[in-house]
Amino acid sequence: MNSENFSISEKIVSSSYIRQGAQARRGHEQLIRLLLEQGKCPEDGWSESTIELFLNELAVMDSNNFLGNCGVGEREGRVASGLVARRHYRLIHGIGRSGDIAAIQPKAAGSSLLNKLTNSVVLDILKVAGVRTVSSCFVVPMATGMSLTLCFLTLRHKRPKAKYIIWPRIDQKSCFKSMITAGFEPVVVENLLEGDELRTDLQTIESKIQELGAENILCIHSTTSCFAPRVPDRLEELAVMCAKYNIPHIVNNAYGVQSSKCMHLIQQGARVGRIDAFVQSLDKNFMVPVGGAIIAGFDDSFIQDISRMYPGRASASPSLDVLITLLTLGANGYRKLLKQRKVFSTCSTTFQRFAVQEMYTNLAEELKKLAETHGERLLETSHNPISLAMSLCSLEKQNDRAVTQLGSMLFTRQVSGARVVPRGTEQTVSGYTFKGFMSHANDYPCPYLNAASAIGITKEDVTLCIKRLDKCLKTFKKEKCDQSSTLETSLTGNEGDPCE
Repeated sequence: MNSENFSISEKIVSSSYIRQGAQARRGHEQLIRLLLEQGKCPEDGWSESTIELFLNELAVMDSNNFLGNCGVGEREGRVASGLVARRHYRLIHGIGRSGDIAAIQPKAAGSSLLNKLTNSVVLDILKVAGVRTVSSCFVVPMATGMSLTLCFLTLRHKRPKAKYIIWPRIDQKSCFKSMITAGFEPVVVENLLEGDELRTDLQTIESKIQELGAENILCIHSTTSCFAPRVPDRLEELAVMCAKYNIPHIVNNAYGVQSSKCMHLIQQGARVGRIDAFVQSLDKNFMVPVGGAIIAGFDDSFIQDISRMYPGRASASPSLDVLITLLTLGANGYRKLLKQRKVFSTCSTTFQRFAVQEMYTNLAEELKKLAETHGERLLETSHNPISLAMSLCSLEKQNDRAVTQLGSMLFTRQVSGARVVPRGTEQTVSGYTFKGFMSHANDYPCPYLNAASAIGITKEDVTLCIKRLDKCLKTFKKEKCDQSSTLETSLTGNEGDPCE
């Protein structure tokens, strides 16, 4: 209510009570005012009542919610279901206009304000997470793969002769298909095996640039967050190379916002060389529903060019989800989630002492103990700050199908997200055949199991996963013992247990 309505209310209810209520209302309004003035994520999270008040205030600014509105167009924010309207807080018009996803809509001042504030708050959080010099970003209602495609299509207008994208191999379909969908030819550069880790082959990348000609290369498409034993690309060296040859550089930072290491690589790459844009998923970094991403960079004009490339208006749902989440957490709440992951620890006897995540450490220690119990080992991938890998050599020796069977067993036991990677798998993606698919290499030395300490994981998740994985591995060991016992009995007539 406004001040006039509060004054009228004092004639109905005791003025002292009304003034108390008005003061409480001003507390909510003060938080909203600071958000509008600063455009930054509030340090402390808001209550649900403040967030809902704010969203309702925005909604009444859109034309579909005007009292007595008469809409005679084809897009008037009409919604048949009240449930759908409430789900979206009656913010129905979406964001952007036909020529620019960041443009303001005359019919939807509230939704436009939502869009601008979300982009501003997200930019602040990217700085909090470690990329301090990022200058511009926007939320796009597409997942990471299509957002990368949008970046490539924008570069097409700047480099019309270019037809190649140099891509250090990472076995993830969407980032590969993002280049194909944009109409470019990926130049796949295999990784180097250094110890257990798969690392960027800088020499081959530079040779490819010289062979193909810099003017024929759209960009280098690098990666930060990835599944072990693949580790983040050497971003600083690639950024320097891009600056040297005047080649754009697009970074797939899918779930890297949660990792200070990944964000540091982007910050350093932009400092010493060239990074044109980096793309990250909303769901993986901010725990919201799938369907949104952030496109960010260090050149405002280029990021604006990407936003103008998006055709038509867009759904406001991803922007609404991430804004609600960040207002709920506040900057301090998001920092807490990041800090919970960072302590000093030693993950194995051969690892150097380095900053890792608390939950990463817990998961690494538990996987290491389990691996040793079953005659396996935790692969040493210290450059990967999120993902871990445990060898499965004994299963491979047992029979050809045991490794993939383990994956099925874990899934049926409600262990989601663990990836079991056998050797020798071939897969064709958009006409390109990859040997050893999922392992990021033609012939990685061993099969393995992946697990990740992503944001939001709990110790209970780790404990249950290890318990169920242990039970599955014991099942395979028992089957092996039973088979050996049967074989020995048939040969000698002795029913002794060969596994004892």
